[in-house]
Amino acid sequence: MAGILVICTGNVCRSPMAEGFLRRSLEQRFGHDAPSVASAGTTGWDGRPAMPESVAAAAERDIDIAGHIARVLERGHVEEADLVVGMAAEHREAVVRSLADAASKTFTLKELVRLLEALPASDRPPAPGDLRARVAEADALRRSGFAGNPHDEDVVDPLGLPLESYRGIAWELDEWSERLAAGLFERAPARAAGAERAGEEAG
Repeated sequence: MAGILVICTGNVCRSPMAEGFLRRSLEQRFGHDAPSVASAGTTGWDGRPAMPESVAAAAERDIDIAGHIARVLERGHVEEADLVVGMAAEHREAVVRSLADAASKTFTLKELVRLLEALPASDRPPAPGDLRARVAEADALRRSGFAGNPHDEDVVDPLGLPLESYRGIAWELDEWSERLAAGLFERAPARAAGAERAGEEAG
């Protein structure tokens, strides 16, 4: 099915946008050889399109998700994926509750990016086949006690909010998806940990 599976709650707001942004970041690096990306929802609104606000906010950032069709997350989707990325901690926990064996490859978006950016850089050229190994490295760092920022793991659900809120989420997902692609395959920190901490303290 997918090398990378992105999940949220309904699969109509956050995960369709994240899927589009991440796919673009990967295709910019690998073209047709890029790992595949798909999405689903823990309580997916099966068969429904993405919310109009998500479509509009993504389009403003040159991503077309107008053809997206929501689907509910199934056990098989998780089993077949090399990496599962939740938009919030509740999505990571839902996956682990339903399939404990998937814990080592399931993260929140922000959690995984911080783990990857904390790993040592490498001079080896990136390759699509590095995905599983890089995920394993991130999981090993997590199990070693790396704390990251547990107070900022979630991407807020914009369902029911105005278009401006969707635009803010789209901006956030675009940035974090690019950082995820860089962390997975460029093997060099997209942002120094110290710089992120300084930014958080300043905010």
